[in-house]
Amino acid sequence: MTLDVNLLRQDFPILSREVRPGIPLVYLDSTATSQKPRPVLEAMEAFYRTNNANIHRGVHTLAEEATAMYEQAREKVAQFINAPSAEQIIFTRNATESINLVAYTWARANLKAGDRIILTEMEHHSNMVPWIMLATERGVELEFIPVTPDGLLDLDVYRTLLTRSPKLVAVSGMSNVLGTINPIAEIVRLAHAAGAITLVDGAQSVPHLPVDVQALGVDFLAFSAHKMLGPSGIGALYGRHDLLEKMPPFMGGGDMIKTVHLRSFAPNDIPHKYEAGTPAIAEAVGFGAAVDYLNKLGMQAVAAHEHEIVNYALDRLEEIPGVKVFGPTADKKGGVASFTLEGVHPHDIAQILDRDGVAIRAGHHCAQPLHEKFGITATARASFYVYSLPQEVDALVNGIYKVKEIFG
Repeated sequence: MTLDVNLLRQDFPILSREVRPGIPLVYLDSTATSQKPRPVLEAMEAFYRTNNANIHRGVHTLAEEATAMYEQAREKVAQFINAPSAEQIIFTRNATESINLVAYTWARANLKAGDRIILTEMEHHSNMVPWIMLATERGVELEFIPVTPDGLLDLDVYRTLLTRSPKLVAVSGMSNVLGTINPIAEIVRLAHAAGAITLVDGAQSVPHLPVDVQALGVDFLAFSAHKMLGPSGIGALYGRHDLLEKMPPFMGGGDMIKTVHLRSFAPNDIPHKYEAGTPAIAEAVGFGAAVDYLNKLGMQAVAAHEHEIVNYALDRLEEIPGVKVFGPTADKKGGVASFTLEGVHPHDIAQILDRDGVAIRAGHHCAQPLHEKFGITATARASFYVYSLPQEVDALVNGIYKVKEIFG
């Protein structure tokens, strides 16, 4: 199955806008956040128009409808990643909160001074800072899998690090800078053989690749709706059932309790144990609609389309004198092309491209240690998704040639 991208683009109202009169939008920043199709927008609007109520507490019609819609969204998300049960899906604000939830519950209940955590040099700050904070607080030791010059993880070093008996291995499924698709099944298998728990930052992999938590064997998986055609303000944490049962609550408040007395409380069952207070109900409905949309497209087709686009983009970018693209070859990466242009700061590239409506990202992309690894402070990043076209890549390349003319 291949995507009919021109037809699909009609579902995305924002793609028809002009950023200025006569200047159409060329959106190449989907790694930062994806655009939203009509079915997602309509599902959320319909909820607010006809079903809006708080959940889990009321017995009136609206409350029961809203609760059913919220829990149906949880079921959809669970099925999307092939979780054994929906109660293993905890709704959070985003992937960052999902990772922090694990750091503040499982990690603080199980790790002590001298215990080791293995990360990688390509991690987003969201899967680095919580562990640095834990190391500062508890004396936990951090080890890092190096990134090779061609943007891959050095698994030989990883195997050596595993001989030091780490308690946790936390890695990105796909780099938001290099686009590298990491061999998660192998990483998890080796970690488990060494007795470690695994956490995967799936913020980039879940939206773009078929992800099956049972096949991969992951213990925790974090991801965000807004990067997979859904709304901002909601994400998910998948956790292994036995781990979630034993972990302490994350936050205290309504809905995460069974009983409360003046000096004690008993926590609720999972997943509600970790969802204190009124959640993002409409956003959950939108999340479910986004999953429906991606399922209709087929994740194999989504991945195949992105592979075609990034392959074309790398070929075109490599034609431009002075451009250096970071990361592995197209067969080992997702729809991300991060690059520098000799003599021009990435922010200048992004600003000049914006004059022609081409939206890219410039900076360290919340991965400063990775940029330090390559001896640079920033890159320009074009990123692609289901609605990206080869013509948009051409617009990017034409814009870069304009940048070269301006800077001589």
